[in-house]
Amino acid sequence: MAPYSNSNSSGLNTPASELEGLVAVHPTAVRRPYPIVVQSENTSYSDEYITSKFTNRGADVVTNNNGQFLITPTSKPYEFQTVRKVSKTGLMLIGMGGNNGSTLCATILANRHNISWHTKSGVQQPNYIGSLLRASTVRLGLDPAGKDVHVPVSDVLPMVHPNDLVLGGWDISGLTMDQAMTRAQVLDYDLQRQVAPHMAELGKPLPSIYYPDFIAANQEARADNVIPGTDKQVHLEHIRADIRKYKQENGLDRVVVFWTANTERYSEIIPGVNDTADNILAAIKASHFEVSPSTLFAVAAILEGEPFVNGAPQNTFVPGVIALAERHQSFIGGDDLKSGQTKLKSVLAEFLVNAGIKPLSIASYNHLGNNDGHNLSAEPQFKSKEISKSSVVDDMVAANALLFKPAEAGATKGTKAAKGEHPDHIVVIKYVPAVGDSKRAIDEYYSEIFCGGRSTINIFNECEDSLLATPLILDLTILTELLTRVKYRDASSSTEFAPLYPVLSLLSYMLKAPLVKPGTEVINSLNRQRNALEAFLKACIGLESNNDLLLETRIW
Repeated sequence: MAPYSNSNSSGLNTPASELEGLVAVHPTAVRRPYPIVVQSENTSYSDEYITSKFTNRGADVVTNNNGQFLITPTSKPYEFQTVRKVSKTGLMLIGMGGNNGSTLCATILANRHNISWHTKSGVQQPNYIGSLLRASTVRLGLDPAGKDVHVPVSDVLPMVHPNDLVLGGWDISGLTMDQAMTRAQVLDYDLQRQVAPHMAELGKPLPSIYYPDFIAANQEARADNVIPGTDKQVHLEHIRADIRKYKQENGLDRVVVFWTANTERYSEIIPGVNDTADNILAAIKASHFEVSPSTLFAVAAILEGEPFVNGAPQNTFVPGVIALAERHQSFIGGDDLKSGQTKLKSVLAEFLVNAGIKPLSIASYNHLGNNDGHNLSAEPQFKSKEISKSSVVDDMVAANALLFKPAEAGATKGTKAAKGEHPDHIVVIKYVPAVGDSKRAIDEYYSEIFCGGRSTINIFNECEDSLLATPLILDLTILTELLTRVKYRDASSSTEFAPLYPVLSLLSYMLKAPLVKPGTEVINSLNRQRNALEAFLKACIGLESNNDLLLETRIW
């Protein structure tokens, strides 16, 4: 491919002292040797595995005729086995040339080359702030002085360093990645100038699948890099071949396929078409009109034995896809990146309910960001987003039977919640046209407080949509790779170690509408999601989850 066109001012001709290493590597991007050794009979180490013993404790609750809760504590022993060697991992993005994809690639390249750049506020160094794994910590215990010891989440188990991800993917737009970054208008000019030649080396994305019925008509102008024809079986085999070739050419152990393209309309669930594994495969062979591009990509990844994560709100994982993942024991996760407004809504709703305050309505107005916001101006695509955002407080509401009647709890709808209405309509969402990558959101929380009083909280926030999405994509990719290396067994029997269930609900913290094992409850509470992830990572090294009782500080 031709060299970057503006070579006289590109980063390739920038002195090394300006291009790379102007300042020390940021703490969130630094490399550290694996720092943890657990000295316990519950944990053992070999050259290949970390093996741990874990007791899953819980309680069974029944209610007798007098309304009493009869509680029976339960415990069940498990063992976890984690492969210590981190896979050489490729990240194949669907929508690689979009705002999220180009920003993600530029972020990794800037960190990989330690490219510092000038802003109006001074010199900025690359970092992974915003990443739960790289910038957040977990508590390990107390040091000899009685002080808490914390480590980054990424240090608990061996994980992929984001700088090591091999980048590739597909896009319906044929712009080269440096041009895609320019089009996105997300990053500062001086950073773009320096990272552009590295982006140019990525070339242009692979041709992708384009079915006009699934995304807004305003996206047609971008669709100049598509796999020809309408035969969906041919398209499936094309994508599978892309994954195999990419994996072989880059010497990869693992490929994570990640949907960060535009939101699709919802697929209709049709018995005999997409309700079973065999039916979805037959529907693809017949080029059925309800098989979406994202579902085709998911099926391709499953059949290739590689994990697939859906970062958009459409129902990619129709029942047949989940059944196919079960059949092949191939990992899937989703749906929809939980980046800004939804995260805030979850936190505040949980705070209000836990404080004994009764939310009556939550009204959200969202000035949509980036090209997907433009895509969501079409009603079918907007409906997918509305569904994913409107259920984010269900479990927090349902958990408080004192505030909410059974009919009210867990019934959030994105339709008509007005002030003072009956609280079976808690969440209302209103979208207005896209405003570039800078997304503005207004939330109004209307609540009942003491003795029939009313309280209103109004919040306005503005954020860069793709800059919030990028660390979520990284975290989801890194955790997904880790979970492919973890196996478990029931220690009370002689069963062999087996992989986790294919639906990776441990990814829920980063997702608006978490996909969970069929028949199980969806957890949207951020605290519970994060606690579950932390507890699992600690279980894999033989540690109990955080004990915030701190009993030693409360007794003589």
